[in-house]
Amino acid sequence: MGYVGELPGVNTQGKTLKEVRENLKEALCLIIHADRDLAMKGQANTLSRDSSLRSE
Repeated sequence: MGYVGELPGVNTQGKTLKEVRENLKEALCLIIHADRDLAMKGQANTLSRDSSLRSE
């Protein structure tokens, strides 16, 4: 299992570490492209962003 803590919504699973890394790259690209498309349309993506700061 893997995730990008700085970008909520970017998480994935895989059988191997290599597969998790590949899946994370794909998930990251999908979120970035979706956010870019919404920004170009003047819409905010409230589902993938959390404005509060957290530390773990």
